[in-house]
Amino acid sequence: MGSQTGMIVQRSLRALQEDSSFLPNLQGDTREQAFHSLAAILSTPNHVHKSFLRIPLENGNVVRIPAYRIQHNNTLGPYKGGIRFHELVNEDEVTNLAALMTLKNALHEVPFGGGKGGVVIDPRDFTEKELLLICKKYVQYFSDSLGPDKDIPAPDVGTGDREMDWMTAEYKTIRPGKPYRGSFTGKSVVNGGSLGRREATGKGVYFTFRYLLADFIEEQRNWLSNNGNKFAKTALDCADRPLNIAVQGFGNVGSVAALEAYHCTHLQSNIVAVSDRNVTLYNSEGLNIPALIEATVKNNNDLPTSEAQLEQYNIKADILNREDVLYLDIDVLILAALEDQIHKDNARQIQAKIIVEGANAPITGDADLVLNEQGVIIIPDILANAGGVIVSYFEWLQGRETQFYSEEEVFKLLYDKMTGTMSTILPQYFGDPFSVRENCYIHAVMKLSTIIYRQGKL
Repeated sequence: MGSQTGMIVQRSLRALQEDSSFLPNLQGDTREQAFHSLAAILSTPNHVHKSFLRIPLENGNVVRIPAYRIQHNNTLGPYKGGIRFHELVNEDEVTNLAALMTLKNALHEVPFGGGKGGVVIDPRDFTEKELLLICKKYVQYFSDSLGPDKDIPAPDVGTGDREMDWMTAEYKTIRPGKPYRGSFTGKSVVNGGSLGRREATGKGVYFTFRYLLADFIEEQRNWLSNNGNKFAKTALDCADRPLNIAVQGFGNVGSVAALEAYHCTHLQSNIVAVSDRNVTLYNSEGLNIPALIEATVKNNNDLPTSEAQLEQYNIKADILNREDVLYLDIDVLILAALEDQIHKDNARQIQAKIIVEGANAPITGDADLVLNEQGVIIIPDILANAGGVIVSYFEWLQGRETQFYSEEEVFKLLYDKMTGTMSTILPQYFGDPFSVRENCYIHAVMKLSTIIYRQGKL
């Protein structure tokens, strides 16, 4: 488990151990031993699967590509987590993300465990035929570990419904006559995927922010005004004026979150900046998000990088360096790129009052402490970006029942699920010394610990 996740899990366990009302039957040395066991169980994965995929390329060369499937914990149900195609994938990263999935599912009451996969490639370096072969080989190499009641992968960075369709087909070939629809989620709708799955993570990311500043503030304004908490002051201040929002990462998650903000009628806001791997685009009066999405679709998923391209799509923006999006004088920063974007060396340069983690682990542990000290509200990944796995659960259910929901039904179920979690976490956050992230971890660890204890595993 990564250092930040592991550190907060350990702190969560200490807080729960000191709470005499939690697992009150455990006392004295027995309690000490039980929590020591819990720390061991939750800080290590159940299984680490690693292989090198042998891929013959179209140019005649053969390459060996490192690939991983980490199965962290299945206390709540089958392992669940995406497969990432990225050149920086490594075992520690995949292990940390698998642990985060365990906690995310526990927090949102989704009956899955935590898993994660990764292949060390830049998908842009391979032809479509080669990517198909990589997907087929991944399933072949790890097929004994996968299955609709065992371990259910989904898309992640560098993968999408195309890759999940390919992998599902290969799983069906390897397991003839066996159930296969629920072996992968995030599939195309025509192949048994759920309506709304592609947009689910981005919509959930924006919804958590909107819920905080619209619904929760409206319900709790008097209490927040009187409790003297510095985070409450920040929330109230942001809720009562127009907001400038920046989005780092304009891929599937960031572009959807930006579009939700662009069309939102619950809050007054402008999307003043967006970025991707090449560039930051900035307009203090607000960017035309639909036009930017159209431009990226026609430009190999990249934002415009020149004045000529901006003019071609009738977009008004200043062209800045890609890192500049982090340091702008804005109210809200949505992080939807990769991990470790804000760290100890740049945390004090961040001017945003609220940060929403659309990506997994975009803020390091050291930076988290600095930002909390500065009164920045952080809506963490474990809370904000769970839309994908929640709708993956709905897809899994639909595949088992062969009964499919409308897009409207999917998003209503998603918002109901996330609203339930937010309404549990936010009152605790504004009422005690723990951050939103720590409250989420404590809640998730409490759920896991209770079930592990009830199962007699301590």
